[in-house]
Amino acid sequence: MRRLPIALFFAALVVPVIAQSPMPATDVTAAQLKAFIDKMPKDAITDSAIRTVDVGSSRIGIFGVFRPKSLPGDAIAHETKTTEVYYMLEGAGTLVTGGTIMNVKAPPAGRNPGPRGEKIEGGVTRRVTPGDIIIIPGRTPHWWSNLESDIRYMIVRADPVGTMTLK
Repeated sequence: MRRLPIALFFAALVVPVIAQSPMPATDVTAAQLKAFIDKMPKDAITDSAIRTVDVGSSRIGIFGVFRPKSLPGDAIAHETKTTEVYYMLEGAGTLVTGGTIMNVKAPPAGRNPGPRGEKIEGGVTRRVTPGDIIIIPGRTPHWWSNLESDIRYMIVRADPVGTMTLK
């Protein structure tokens, strides 16, 4: 019985893998993200979709966020199963997650549904700076209790129910 050189054996295993087409993907470059956030108004909290795609089992959205120091915003718990992953780009602030929203009020017209309030008690508090990543499960209260400067961050939202609009 004649044996093939070991190199030919491994080449035979690798060829089918190399011949396959690459999986489709959606790209958002750092330059696109920066340009997108740079165009946002600087006098309001802005959270807008750059891209939202259907990946079969859910929708995934990439959002750019600008939050001016003067507007830390309400404590909120979104009424969805959508998980948010924050990736801090610029600035610093204190983010509180979990706990109880205090002095609950209705959301403003046109904003995400779910309870809002002036603060959170009993949550986990951490200082967030560029490069930090925070994963916030759906329906979890969260709140920027203090902003040291204007902040810019990216949110990746995983929407298992498919409620986000494709973009």
